[in-house]
Amino acid sequence: MNEKKEITKPSTNPAPVASKIMVKPLPEILDEIDSSINLANEAAIDARKAAEEARQAGEKAASEAARVAAEAISKVEKVANEAMELSRLLRSTIIEANKMVNGKLS
Repeated sequence: MNEKKEITKPSTNPAPVASKIMVKPLPEILDEIDSSINLANEAAIDARKAAEEARQAGEKAASEAARVAAEAISKVEKVANEAMELSRLLRSTIIEANKMVNGKLS
């Protein structure tokens, strides 16, 4: 009953792991690198194209917003000018009415 279990420490030298570099032939590795470079280049071209399309869409949206704002400002300006003209006419009418009433009262 007095058995002692022997504790073993794990080995400090793990089993060697084979590296792909040491297993694959160099031309195959270089082909994979070349393929990765080509894929990255295509992705960069696609990203540049998407960025240019986004820039153009942004410019178009800004141009349209400016056009709509200019139209709204023009409409507001027209209404304001009409209101000013009506106020001038109303003022003139009030002055004339005042003169007539003062003339009849005197």
